[in-house]
Amino acid sequence: MTQQKNRRTPRQNGQPRAEGARDGARNTGTTPPAQPSRDAAGKKARPAEARKQDAPKQDAPKPVAAAAGRTPDDHRTDDRRSDGRRTDSRTDPRAGRRAGDPGPDPAPPSLTRRRLLGTAGAAGAAGLVVGGAAGAVGAEVVREDAPTPLSSVGATSVDFRGDRHQPGITTPMQARGHLLAFDLVPGADRRAVIALLRRWSATAERLMAGEPQSGGADTGIALDAGPSSLTVTFGFGRSFFGRTGLTARLPEALAPLPDFSADVLDPRRSNGDLWVQIGADDALVAFHALRAVQRDAGDAARLRWQMNGFNRSPGATARPMTTRNLMGQVDGTNNPKPGDPDFARRVFVPADGSPEWMAGGSYAVVRRIRMLLDSWDNLSLERQEKVIGRRKSDGAPLSGGTETTPVDLAKLTPEGSLAIAGDAHVRVAAPESNQGAAMLRRPFSYHDGFLDDGAPDAGLLFIAWQADPMKGFVPVQRKLDRGDGLSRFLRHEASGLFAVPPAPEPGSYVGRALLEG
Repeated sequence: MTQQKNRRTPRQNGQPRAEGARDGARNTGTTPPAQPSRDAAGKKARPAEARKQDAPKQDAPKPVAAAAGRTPDDHRTDDRRSDGRRTDSRTDPRAGRRAGDPGPDPAPPSLTRRRLLGTAGAAGAAGLVVGGAAGAVGAEVVREDAPTPLSSVGATSVDFRGDRHQPGITTPMQARGHLLAFDLVPGADRRAVIALLRRWSATAERLMAGEPQSGGADTGIALDAGPSSLTVTFGFGRSFFGRTGLTARLPEALAPLPDFSADVLDPRRSNGDLWVQIGADDALVAFHALRAVQRDAGDAARLRWQMNGFNRSPGATARPMTTRNLMGQVDGTNNPKPGDPDFARRVFVPADGSPEWMAGGSYAVVRRIRMLLDSWDNLSLERQEKVIGRRKSDGAPLSGGTETTPVDLAKLTPEGSLAIAGDAHVRVAAPESNQGAAMLRRPFSYHDGFLDDGAPDAGLLFIAWQADPMKGFVPVQRKLDRGDGLSRFLRHEASGLFAVPPAPEPGSYVGRALLEG
């Protein structure tokens, strides 16, 4: 809609505009004092009641439906919402008219704060604050057909217990994310931990279904939104087992990660007893879950660190595409796919794996990796592509083909040199270069402002999922640490490793097999 222009108050009898008229054009939120109106002869206008008595009487207009020979029921719609349930325009305000139905426009909805802000985006702020005639234009902007159902983005939900694995591992990457680590408070016993995990599991299940927290505890942050693909994932750090007296059940795979030369780790933002990953396609839905988890921690655990990330929003591209990182590179092309025959073996602990309580679970390596973007952006496009080993425009390997074409590490250029440089990231990180080691990478980008020297504090919240970190992240990172051209532009500033158990059974909670098994 074209933005409305400010309308000036007309001059009266050649006099300048009154001070109140000028005030009406300011964003004061008040209505200027009414001035006595005058007719063309300068006489005071008669009151509205007197004018109504002199006006000729007219028959009351007939309702549009009746004038067209239809009853109100003729405008009933019985369509299906995006979730498959039927909607009825007489009882469900989200239902609209059938396409092409010339039925009557419904009464204008009330001007809520949400509609007001939407109007500002559509008509421009000027049309809302000038008052007078322009205020009528603003009223017309919010008059619309019956509200439409939630979009597919908002209406999409993920089942907290629907899969053997916890949500947030194979779930498509979401637009917003929060990562949190908690430490148990001194004196918190196993009973307190069980109560905490019960609260967290119950809250996650309700919020992921698009329902508010129970018991009147909901903050109302996401009342207007659908579940928006919300996922909440829980894990245990190595220190959790010592604090709860469960060292006998500590998985071998939770051995501390080795040190790497690119590490400048901040221990205050690393590790933790409990880890929570939150993802959603709406920022308010994600923050709502964040606040709920924090509040549910109560007196049992305190927040150790929190990181906030983002990805490309659904629908931002004309077709589904691999995401890009803050270096502008297509990132994730060679990720293991759920359809791969060895996907489950690489990502999830097998049914006969050890320990038994982790069967169907996975191990998450979390790294906060700052990108040296000022240095990177100063490289030429050709140099950036050589460092990565792929074209920046479409992610195709420099050995030829499209984005999904397998990288040909043996391909030579006409001059006889390697098409994929010896230190190119795709060569060093390839499973062929690491004895088949691979992991499922599911990151978020982050931007936390600027450092003291003005450099952007931005990069990647790297999250890698694998059945065993010693067969996934560790061998690959060791190889990258020794000879990856990209590592010169990265700094690993925080790290954590967490055991993420399988999804809880109906009526149970996350980690029950560990705590009560």
